[in-house]
Amino acid sequence: MDTIYKGDLATKRGRRNAWIDALFIDHAIFRLVWTNFAAVEPGVLYRSNHPTPGNLAAFTRKFGLRSLINLRGPAKNGSDALSRDTAQRLGLDFYDMAFESRGVPHRERILRYADIIAHMRGPALIHCKSGADRAGLAAGLFVLIRGGTVEAALKQLSLRFGHIKQAKTGILDEFFRLYQSTGEGKKPFLDWVREDYDENALRAAFKAGKVAEFINAAVLRRE
Repeated sequence: MDTIYKGDLATKRGRRNAWIDALFIDHAIFRLVWTNFAAVEPGVLYRSNHPTPGNLAAFTRKFGLRSLINLRGPAKNGSDALSRDTAQRLGLDFYDMAFESRGVPHRERILRYADIIAHMRGPALIHCKSGADRAGLAAGLFVLIRGGTVEAALKQLSLRFGHIKQAKTGILDEFFRLYQSTGEGKKPFLDWVREDYDENALRAAFKAGKVAEFINAAVLRRE
């Protein structure tokens, strides 16, 4: 991942460098006013793009956040450093829970995420970079973990959030459809993930549209 951040928030120069990296390399300049924020389950889980320090503080005050779940993993850039620092200042529990936006969801990561959901202090905020794909996946997983339907989970992966199912990111939709066709109504979601989910078969079966993927990756520059 491109970054000019040098790993130092202890000095004014280091913090300024983190902000420059976040705003202009990681595109946080757009996220100052556009948050892609929504409730997954009010009072329990919310979703957004990567929050700026100001937005994270505002969300915490308004919704009483107690946990922050970072779906990008340790990015080691300015946005990452500033959000970790802000979470600490706000007293939020911080979780690294990396998911992929264009790859098949991994069984071990789903189960680890389910464990976080079970034990976190709520309300929590999940975020990726744009709040479209990985946030949609994590929100949909939350719906199923809590006993919801696949159709309800798929609403978390929609164009309203910027998700493009015709691109490689559509493999996330296909994951939910796979559970719908092979497990829903027959077996609880997490049992299906543990016992029946075939990552390789899903990977082999999915084909993305070239034009949609060009728009998603080259034009929108999604991770």
